Parts: sequence; structure tokens; C-alpha cells
Amino acid sequence: MSKGLVIVGASYAGVQAGISAREKGYQEPIRIVADEIHLPYQRPPLSKAFLQGDFAHNSLFLRGDDYFKGQGIEMVLGHRAVELDRAKNRITLEGGDSLPFDSLVIATGSRARRLTIPGAERDGIVYLRTLDDALTLKPRLEAASDVVIVGGGFIGLEVASTAAKTGKKVTLIEAQSRLLERAVSPLISQFLLDIHRSHGVDIRFNEAVVAIEGTGAVHEVITSSGLRVRADLIVAGIGGIANDELAVQAGIASANGIDVDEHGRTDAPNIYAAGDVSNHHNNFAGRRVRLEAVQNATDQGKAAGSMIAGKPEAYDAVPRFWSDQYDAKLQIVGLSAPTDTAVVRGDMTEGKFSVFYYRDGRLTAVDSINKPGDQMIARRLITASLSPTPEQAADLAFDLKKFEAGK
Repeated sequence: MSKGLVIVGASYAGVQAGISAREKGYQEPIRIVADEIHLPYQRPPLSKAFLQGDFAHNSLFLRGDDYFKGQGIEMVLGHRAVELDRAKNRITLEGGDSLPFDSLVIATGSRARRLTIPGAERDGIVYLRTLDDALTLKPRLEAASDVVIVGGGFIGLEVASTAAKTGKKVTLIEAQSRLLERAVSPLISQFLLDIHRSHGVDIRFNEAVVAIEGTGAVHEVITSSGLRVRADLIVAGIGGIANDELAVQAGIASANGIDVDEHGRTDAPNIYAAGDVSNHHNNFAGRRVRLEAVQNATDQGKAAGSMIAGKPEAYDAVPRFWSDQYDAKLQIVGLSAPTDTAVVRGDMTEGKFSVFYYRDGRLTAVDSINKPGDQMIARRLITASLSPTPEQAADLAFDLKKFEAGK
């Protein structure tokens, strides 16, 4: 009797792996196991529209229960997988129950990195990764007056934007010298800094949070320079850690996530990984990377599901990311670091421009603010290994579409 496919994690990657396996003709049982009680849901709105009240709870779900039943995909919600037995092809759940499998996909995503400083256990310190986190944060944010954000990454900046728009006093503390230092150019960092400061956000660079003190619900955030900032709500966004414990415990190769190939295969037969938990060689970066992005998770899930169904489709998509802050939509295609040349296309003062990045004369990435058209053409150019010169990219009169077409 077939044991079928077991997917651990009701993430974008996990759901897509199951759907793709079915679409490619996989006829055996499929079960998706998740420690959360919720149906699979969208995560990007959690730090933006959901916190602002523009997104109802039930509108977050990726698919309804009827869809999964119709596809013959069993949802095993509220059950944490705690052990992987490779010899017996079996997953053990918390409480002792177990699930056998013929194929396994680990799509457990990542978790928020926690503060490890004196006072980090105080009530009123919130992290944002899951729907339950957002359900906790939303009423606290509504009630707060003084909000401190720890970390100037995507989550921190998006929550800062949401809080500032509702009139909160917001202080953002960043240990690095600029915003999104590992993700975007200094030009984009400066643009985002300017718009946050124009909305009243107090941003402090080169400051590490060393302790949190206070009485009751009122906190004092203490930084490495001795600065003390009052807060009745603290949101920590200091990065993510891959939930790769199942693989590590089972002896599957993992280094900052589970090592996989272009089909999502690990070094263990019939065991796959996809999404935030996985680490793959990215042809566009020229190195191994672990990407935390919806596009990457979905595409890797598709690759894993297709391989399990016996109809392989390798993952080789150009990485894409996005972030909404105030009226600025930041879109990123490609991986810029390391970069030796960067040029601006458009007018930064108008809030509509793109930064084209080059490495050894080759276009590697494009960051755009409110320029979706540039993103579409850049995705095609990078995929096809077509590189206008930096001078051409900076010239608004130069037609990138004609260049792509070879005219």
C-alpha cells in the first residue's frame, strides 16, 4: 500500500508542492502537516494591510478547505512534527502519533530571531512571522502610543510605516549604518530613510539594543550608546532562522538551511525541501543562498512537487522581492551583491526610479520605487542574460524593450 507524500509545513512552498504534484499527475495520498491551526495563509499582508485593518482575517487564506478536499490533499493542522526517521520513512508528531511516507517535503519556513538581552522576556515585546503573531500585535499596536522597532529590515520598516500612518510615535533602532544594508543600494536606503523621517519616524543607526527595563507595561529600551527610549510596545524584526531541525537531527546536509538542488532534492533519497528553510545554489547570484521570499518559496515548491510526480521542472527563476512602505512600492529583481556599478534610471525626487546593478559588466539586479514596468523588463533581461550598458540603462531615451527584442 502506498504511503504517499507527506509535506511538513503549510507554507507557500508546502502548499505549492502538494498542488504541483497533483497537477503533474501524482495519484497517491498527500498530507500537509502544520503546527499552526490555520489553513495556509498569505504572509506579506501581516505587516501592512492586516495591521491597518484593510485585510479581514478570513481573506488571508490561500485556499479554502473545500479546495484541499477536492484535490485529495489532507490537512493535518495543529500537529508539530518532531522527529524524522529516515530508515523507516516516518515522521513522528508531538504526542507520539506518526505518519509514514514514500516521499517527504520539508517546507517548515523560518522563525523570528529572538532578542537575547536582559529584559527580553518582558511582556509587550512582539515578533511578527505568523498569523498568530499578527493577531497579537494588531490590538497592541492600536492601543500603543510609543512604539520602538528593533531592526531596519523589511518587517521592521513595514511595521514602522503602518504605525506612523496611524499617528504613533515611532523610534526605529538599527545596528547597521543604513536601512536594508544587505539587500539594497545606499541610494534606495537613503530614499527610504527620507520618507520614514518625513513621516516622523526617529531612526537611530549604529545602535545595538543591550537591555530592556521598566515597570509594568512601560518599557525603556537601552542602547549601546546609553540612549534610553520609552516604549509601551516593542516590535523586534532582527532576522529569521531556518526551521531545519528535522533535517539536522536526521543527518541531512544543512548549512544555513537544508541543502537542496534545482529540483528541491536533499542528499537523502525521496526527501525534499523548499522555501525559506532551504539553501540552494542560485545561478543568478553565483553562490548558495537561502532566500526568504514568496516567489522563491512558490517556485521551489513547484519544482519539488513536479519532481515527485516524475515530471521534473528545475527551479531557475530570477529572485524577486517587494515591500510596501507608505506610498512607495519597492520591487527587487535579481541579487545585487556584490556589485561594482550602479546607475539610476528615472528621477529620485519624483519617487519613481530604478537602480540598475552590474557585476563584471553584466546586469545582475534592479531595484525599483514605483516603477513596475522597469521590473517587468528587467526580469526578462536578467533571465535572458541581456545587459544594456550602464550608460544605456541610465538614459530614459534608450528603449529597453527594443534592446530586448534586438532592434
